[in-house]
Amino acid sequence: MNLDESSAAQVAELFNTLGDTSRIRLIAALAGTELNVTELAARIGLSHSAVSHHLRHLRQMRLVRTRKEGRHVYYLLDDAHIEDLFRCALEHVQHG
Repeated sequence: MNLDESSAAQVAELFNTLGDTSRIRLIAALAGTELNVTELAARIGLSHSAVSHHLRHLRQMRLVRTRKEGRHVYYLLDDAHIEDLFRCALEHVQHG
């Protein structure tokens, strides 16, 4: 497989973003559902501000997106590829 420098840099940045356990836990929490910041904070045991900080990074990398309903903002995985990537990585470590 040939990989140009630009694509290699993007993949490295993606894996760097995923190299944080809190962000991995956020992705796991969002697998198959959508949640707001308060729900995510309660689910993974982080402060509201810490969750917001991590979600900002995940949005910048297009790993999560938002859906607004009234005054509430819900977060969900950007597409099925993100959940597939997460599940493959989890399967790899569980069978390793």
